[in-house]
Amino acid sequence: MKVVAFERQAQGTGASRRMRRAGKVPGIIYGAGQQPQMIELDHNALYHAMKKEQFHSSLLDLEVGEQQTKVVLKAYQMHPFRQQLLHVDFMRVAADRKMHAKVPLHFVGAEEAPAVKLEGCMISHAVSELEISCLPADLPEFIEVDLSGLHKGQSVHVADLKLPGSVTVVTHGADNPAVASVLHKGGATPAEGEAEAAAE
Repeated sequence: MKVVAFERQAQGTGASRRMRRAGKVPGIIYGAGQQPQMIELDHNALYHAMKKEQFHSSLLDLEVGEQQTKVVLKAYQMHPFRQQLLHVDFMRVAADRKMHAKVPLHFVGAEEAPAVKLEGCMISHAVSELEISCLPADLPEFIEVDLSGLHKGQSVHVADLKLPGSVTVVTHGADNPAVASVLHKGGATPAEGEAEAAAE
């Protein structure tokens, strides 16, 4: 996706307020061993772009004047009760350096899973996104999680996911966390349900 920005000269709280009143969003580009660059962007164009999932998890072509830079959206600040962007941060990426990003999970095949279709269970999603590490060229817009083979008592773990290229999941010390699990319609996993029945 392409994002158009303009170099920002004025800084400070007063300048930012004037910019927002004029329909602009102050922002910054940083990273890749280069000096941070202050920018401004059209509020409405950016606001609508940010409604798209891929804007949050894809490489973006950021154009400032005649210069184009590969970036990812790193952070943004919203007004507490208005539909207004207050500030946005973009991080430059280098083609030969691994980067970290959060990528959404797309769950597919739940309706075909034997656990749902035949065994009266439901499938719970433990997480909706994962933090990954990869080279910029391998950054996926999303990771697909296939639930179609799940039976009662089973889960899908990080190790079960098909990851493209150089992509690895950052688990922050967790060995092999589950991303989705089969539950009884009452809410407990089969093992939990059996334990409760035995206790009674």
